[in-house]
Amino acid sequence: MTVPKPVSTPAAFAPFAEPKRKVTGGWIALFATAWLGIWMAQLTPVQLLLPTQIDGLVGSASGTDSASGIESVVAFGVISGIAGAFALIVYPLTGALSDRTTSRFGRRRPWMLAGTLVFAIALFLLGLQSTLVGIGIFWSLTIIGFCMVSAGITATISDQVPVDQRGYVSGWVSAPQAMGTVLGLALVLGLTLGVLVGYTLVAVLLILLVAPFLFFVPDEVLPRVLRPPFSLLALIKGFWINPVAHPDFGWTLLGRILVNIGNALGTTLLLYFLIYGLDRPETAQDDLLLLTVIYLVFFIAAALLLGKLSDRIGRRKPFVYLAAYLQALAALLLAFIPDFTIAQVGAGLLGLGYGCYMAVDQALATQVLPNTHSRGKDLGIMNIATTVPQAVAPLLGAFVVAALGGYTGLFVCSAIAAVLGGLAVIPIKSVK
Repeated sequence: MTVPKPVSTPAAFAPFAEPKRKVTGGWIALFATAWLGIWMAQLTPVQLLLPTQIDGLVGSASGTDSASGIESVVAFGVISGIAGAFALIVYPLTGALSDRTTSRFGRRRPWMLAGTLVFAIALFLLGLQSTLVGIGIFWSLTIIGFCMVSAGITATISDQVPVDQRGYVSGWVSAPQAMGTVLGLALVLGLTLGVLVGYTLVAVLLILLVAPFLFFVPDEVLPRVLRPPFSLLALIKGFWINPVAHPDFGWTLLGRILVNIGNALGTTLLLYFLIYGLDRPETAQDDLLLLTVIYLVFFIAAALLLGKLSDRIGRRKPFVYLAAYLQALAALLLAFIPDFTIAQVGAGLLGLGYGCYMAVDQALATQVLPNTHSRGKDLGIMNIATTVPQAVAPLLGAFVVAALGGYTGLFVCSAIAAVLGGLAVIPIKSVK
């Protein structure tokens, strides 16, 4: 592992300074490659492996009736919800501890390495489980590892990327999300891999794709003399950021929660929607891959092009509005015209909207942080608004589907959440 050079006295405050030097194309390439591995390892299980594993255990794989489908969805939702509870703690905790880490390898790198290993090992062991309890335990460990590595790598944006480059760089957090999902699905389905081999493959790819960023990207060392004093009480208090004192942070966090709940309600139960909502059990997995590819194309274009455009014109909020409303439109199409052709149109609109949102809102989030000394912790809190909705949406969605007797109510709720999330950024004053 490359050891960063010792920090000289004049540069001692560099860990807390706003970065001015633009990152290079090589830095961005390694950053994007790491995120490709992270997203592939997290989203391939969410979209395919985990629901398939659970569906097989509860015995509904052989049936396509509504009752059996809801039973499987509820089990998936409960397990995802439990894992989401761990994410609530691990994200800000990892960020706060990395803010104080004085390792000679840097502040963020040790946590990224530890998170990658926990993530990969948990995925492999998850594939060996044959009970719902075992799946719940190891999926929770998987999410813990995911939160640790993603909290560390997200903090490097604020640490190393100047403000006028963050929209474009944040696009390389978002674009690999779609690419990782499609690549993971294509490998598992194209090679007709079983659940265990599928989990093992994405675990190995996770390590291989994150390693170059860990080894070759320098991480600023925090001198011990500059380490903030630590106490458990101060750490716990730091998890609360007063929205009255820091309203822009509060509105950004609320908008993120709502938009990501909307997106998660519309996507995490997609396989079940294809099987039970559109009655396409025979082709559901292939349909899922096709919809994901369509989503990918529009997601990447929006994330990279619109993220960079927001850098050039110096405005974030109009892009966030547009992104939220496009997601709402996609959800309403699925709600009121439940047809596979319409689902393809919805996938394109959703990719366009969410790709734009992920890139631009990530850049916006780095501009409303209350304190440069606690970037990791504060971004960890922001990241909760991305991961936890995805974790709890299957549980919330399952109850919506069960209560309303179908998927129309689910997609209507998705649209409402997205619209409210777009409106939440209107009061933000420090960012245009």
